Amino acid sequence: MEEAQLDYVLVPLGLFVFGLYHIWLLFTIHFYPRRTVIGLNAESRHQWVFSMMTDPLKNGVLVVQTIRNNIMASTLLATTAITLSSLISVFASSSSQSSNTSSQLVYGNKTSIVSSIKYFSILLCFLIAFLFNVQSIRYYAHVSFLATVPTWKDNKESIEYVARNLNRGSLFWSLGLRAFYVSFPLFLWIFGPIPMFVCCCIMSCILYFLDTTSSFTQHLHSLSIRQVTKSDDVELAADLS
Repeated sequence: MEEAQLDYVLVPLGLFVFGLYHIWLLFTIHFYPRRTVIGLNAESRHQWVFSMMTDPLKNGVLVVQTIRNNIMASTLLATTAITLSSLISVFASSSSQSSNTSSQLVYGNKTSIVSSIKYFSILLCFLIAFLFNVQSIRYYAHVSFLATVPTWKDNKESIEYVARNLNRGSLFWSLGLRAFYVSFPLFLWIFGPIPMFVCCCIMSCILYFLDTTSSFTQHLHSLSIRQVTKSDDVELAADLS
């Protein structure tokens, strides 16, 4: 195989490995949510909303502070993403057509078209991360108002609506963070297809341990959820009586 053809083989293969892992992750989240950290965190946030909104006048300050911390985290990622996008745009527009000396250390196609595709893919990745984090801030800001409404204390449908919005905000934050993870192989693609393919394989293994839970973690989480649910049922029955 010629050196220039490695981009057409290793890059799609690395993206296929990365995409195949995320397809499996989406399938697991949809059908077996408690086997993933994302599913367990969504369930925990759902219980947290119910426990906080049982007495919004008492827990209002805690709710606002917690949501504010999440907004600050999303703002940090959004600012980082748009800053890196601007830097990449300036660098790509001002770079010469000659090959970088560091990219000559690894085999791969060094034509101007392939280089433009590399920079454009990284730029698109950070722009997507910026949009996802902006949507996360939007949902978090909306929840900060809804979660402190005292008239919704005994309205279960309204509390479910707040919990769904909170989980949507966290979902957009996770997608924005996932876009940052995707940028690592794309950055290494500048130095050649071999580092990019190796990074896709290593990143998939690392994300597997970050996204999944062990049986011990599932047991502790399920036990805590049952205890919180029982206590919430008792408090709600007492309030209704």
